[in-house]
Amino acid sequence: MNKKIILWSITAALAGFLFGFDVVVISGADKKLQALWESSDAFHGWVVMGMALWGTVIGAIFGGIPTNKFGRKNTLIVIGILFAISALGSGLASGPWVFAIFRFIGGIGVGASTIAAPAYISEIAPAKNRGRLVAMYQFNIVFGILIAFLSNYLLSGIGENDWRWMVGVEAIPAVLYILFALRVPKSPRWLYAKHKIEEAKKVLAVINPDIPVEEQLKAFHSDSDETDTTETIFMKKYRFPLTLAFLIAFFNQFSGINAFLYYAPRIFEEAGLGESTALLSSVGIGVTNLVFTLLGVFLIDKLGRKTLMYIGSVGYIISLSLVSTAFFLGWSGMAVPIFLFLFIAAHAVGQGAVIWVFISEIFPNHLRASGQSFGSSTHWILAALIPSLIPFLFNHPMIGAGVVFLCFAIMMVLQLLFVAFMMPETKGKTLEELEKIILTKK
Repeated sequence: MNKKIILWSITAALAGFLFGFDVVVISGADKKLQALWESSDAFHGWVVMGMALWGTVIGAIFGGIPTNKFGRKNTLIVIGILFAISALGSGLASGPWVFAIFRFIGGIGVGASTIAAPAYISEIAPAKNRGRLVAMYQFNIVFGILIAFLSNYLLSGIGENDWRWMVGVEAIPAVLYILFALRVPKSPRWLYAKHKIEEAKKVLAVINPDIPVEEQLKAFHSDSDETDTTETIFMKKYRFPLTLAFLIAFFNQFSGINAFLYYAPRIFEEAGLGESTALLSSVGIGVTNLVFTLLGVFLIDKLGRKTLMYIGSVGYIISLSLVSTAFFLGWSGMAVPIFLFLFIAAHAVGQGAVIWVFISEIFPNHLRASGQSFGSSTHWILAALIPSLIPFLFNHPMIGAGVVFLCFAIMMVLQLLFVAFMMPETKGKTLEELEKIILTKK
């Protein structure tokens, strides 16, 4: 595989690092901000903690527009700028509403990155390595999560306003990412779709110099090239890929993954661990996530997307059932962290490795950004709703953590059925071949 393809894929995937860091860094400041601003559980959950997630919803809903109109590369650069502004503004915030606004800006970057980065990588990657290359986006997400957990642990206690350093330090990798993104070429498939043929040829000549450019361009041709340019993903013929994108995103969030990542220290404290131990356990979660994501990246083009989803679904059901049981029976010590490590491992190998790869593969070239926008929007609307409810649900006398994790376990049984009866395998096929296969299914 061309080394430049690897380099450009890693660069685009670094948007995932900022995604992971941004989403999780708030967990270290969670309880400190609630105490500082004396916020109610509802205000803290929906505004202070949840505003970034509502930003991701906007970024996911509308991110397909610039990704399609201005290109994957230009959108990635703007995403880096949004992260930098968010980090600096959040770190300097004078009150909860200012803090929430700047977190919202970062959230827009997160939502848009889930469209632009996987689309870019899938469109420059060879079919046999596409899963692994797109999954590097997920690897960078979990690497960002690990660094955020570690950063929070190291910065905790450095002063009364340690939370400002926790959220503000993200500006450093954001600026570095912008500089890297400026150096990647535009997607040749996007250039082809926009009829910028000569520019597409130049990129293709670099990507694969051993194959004639005209032959590579011919491979980009699909039946959709002759379709009406006013087509949308909501047309009847695209119902199946639309349903696939919705369900994989739906089940991703109903595993409880974002609720857990946002509130990991709080969950560990609920289980009886002290604040310092809870933060350190969160670092352990980050390490587990990283290791098993690497395993998922290694296996995704060998075993396939569907097999990894089977493994992850079974792991989800076992681990979430154990976490729920631990809260119901009052098990203390390291029981809950160990079960949650198993949960993270199951997520990393399954949904974590597969979701962004799968959504980037199932739509035709001319609708890829729109299709990813739909899948990403579903993901982030639920990612905003579910974590925002966690403080209320955990503290409600009739609900509590045990019931919440039991509900997540039940949802993963339904995911297992989705994988068994609906999800197609996409490994090893070109994007144009997948278009023909998926659009024949009803």
